[in-house]
Amino acid sequence: MDNAPQITSERNAPPATLVIFGASGDLTRRKLIPAVASLARHRRLPREFALVGVARTAMSEEQFAGSALSGNGLRDYPQLEGGIRYVSGGYDDPDTYKRLAETLDQLDAERGTAGNRLFYLSTPAEAFEPVINGLAGAGLNRAREGSFARLVIEKPYGRDLATARELDAIVHSSFDEPQVFRIDHYLGKDTVQNVIALRFANSIFQPIWDRSWVDHVQITVAETLGVGTRGGFYESAGAMRDIVQNHVLQVLALSLMEPPASFDAEGLRNEKVKLLQAIRLPTDRDIADLAVRGQYTRGGTRDDLMAGYRDEPGVDPLSRTETYAAMRLNVDNWRWAGVPFYVRTGKRLPARVTEVALQFQRPPHLPIPTDQLTELDADALILRIQPNEGISLRFGAKVPGHSFRVRTASMDFSYDKTFREESPEAYERLLLDALLGDPTLFIRTDEVEQCWRIVDPIIDHWAKDRSPIPTYEAASWGPTDAERLIGRSGRRWRNDVGDF
Repeated sequence: MDNAPQITSERNAPPATLVIFGASGDLTRRKLIPAVASLARHRRLPREFALVGVARTAMSEEQFAGSALSGNGLRDYPQLEGGIRYVSGGYDDPDTYKRLAETLDQLDAERGTAGNRLFYLSTPAEAFEPVINGLAGAGLNRAREGSFARLVIEKPYGRDLATARELDAIVHSSFDEPQVFRIDHYLGKDTVQNVIALRFANSIFQPIWDRSWVDHVQITVAETLGVGTRGGFYESAGAMRDIVQNHVLQVLALSLMEPPASFDAEGLRNEKVKLLQAIRLPTDRDIADLAVRGQYTRGGTRDDLMAGYRDEPGVDPLSRTETYAAMRLNVDNWRWAGVPFYVRTGKRLPARVTEVALQFQRPPHLPIPTDQLTELDADALILRIQPNEGISLRFGAKVPGHSFRVRTASMDFSYDKTFREESPEAYERLLLDALLGDPTLFIRTDEVEQCWRIVDPIIDHWAKDRSPIPTYEAASWGPTDAERLIGRSGRRWRNDVGDF
C-alpha cells in the first residue's frame, strides 16, 4: 500500500530512496542527476535521502558515486555522501533485485529512509516489463505500512493504443494506479503550468476563451536540431509518436479544457480527459485533408549546410519516417464547436519555439478606411512556453502622428524580467512531486489511451500510404502541404515567431 500523499506548502521531500534504472544512460546523466543536485541545493531533500543507480553497465559503487557527485554540485551536499549506491546486473536477472532489496534495507537502517522507495524507469521501453516483473518478484512493489513504493515511467508509454494497454496490464499486475507516475517532462515546465494560471486566476480572459471570440488556435513545437545520434530511436518513433501523442496533446488539453471544480490531481486530470474525449476522430478518407507529414532534406546556407534526415547516423537510407507532422483538430463540445485547432511539430525548422497562439475574430465592422490600416493583423494572445518564456497580447493601436493610421502592437510579459525567483527545471519539479506523492502533473492511464485514440488512425493511414513522403529543406518551415492544410480556410501559420 502507498501512504497518503505528503503535500505541504513547504514542499520538501520526505525520507526516501530514489532508485534509477538505466543509471548509466544519457537521461540520467543529463537530467535526473542534475535534478537531484538542484533539489539538494534548494534544500528540498532531507538528510534521510539516498540515491541508488541500477544498470547493466559494469561499474563499481565508487565509480558511480564519483560520477554522480562530480560536476553536478552534489559534492556541496555532504549529507548525500555515503548515501549513493550502485547495483549492476541484468534487468531480467532475479539476483539483481535480490541485491537491490538488500541495498535498500541497508540504507533504511543506515540513513533512516523509512522504507520509502521511488523507482524511476529511465530505460529503453523494452526493459519496462522485466524491471516491473523483477521488482514484483523481489517484493519491492509493495511497501510496509506507513511507507510508499512508487513507479515513475518515462515515455514512450506504448507504441499505439494496443501496446499501451498491454503495458498497463503489466504495470497494474504489480502496482496499483495510485503508485504509478507516467512522466511527460513538458508538464513540469512552469510556463506550461502558467497556462492554467492565466486561464483560471484571471477573470478577464475566461469570457473570451470560447468559440464566440476565438477564430482558431495554433500550437507549435518547433526544433532547429535534427535527430543527431538518436536516429535509431527516431526511426521507430517519428514526430507523431515522439511529440504529438504526448507533449502537443497535453498542452492542447490544458489550453482548452473546462475549469476544474478543484485544483487537486483528479479534478485537473478529469477535465483533461473530457477535452481529449471531445476531439473528433479522423476517418481514413479525411486524413489526407486533416494531417500532413514531412521529412527534412539537406538545407541551410553554404556556411551552415545541414544533412538530410536520411543521411543521419542510424537512419534507413530509404526511410519513410516523418520528422514533421501537422494536423487540424476539431473539438466537439459546447465551448469549441466549429473552431479549428492547428498543431504542428518538426525538426530542422528555422526557430526553436513552443507556443500556443489564440487568434481572435476580426471586428464585425471596421469604420476605419483600409488605406489607414498599416500591417494590422487579427488580435492574438500568444503563450510562449519556450524559449523567451512569457505572454504577448497583440492588438491594433494608432500609429503616432497627425494622420489616423492603425497597426499591430503588443503588450508583453516576460518571466525573466518580471520574476526574480528561479524557475525549477522540469525534472526537478516532477521528481519532487513524485517523492511527495502528488500526481497532478503526471498522466493518468485514461489520458494515455485518449491520446493514442487520436493519433493512431493517422499513424496507421501513413503506414499504409506507399506514396513518396513529402519533404522540406532543413531550416524551412515544413512541407508545402502544411501551408495548404491551413490555407484552405484562408488562414496562415505564424511563421514570424521571434523574441518578445
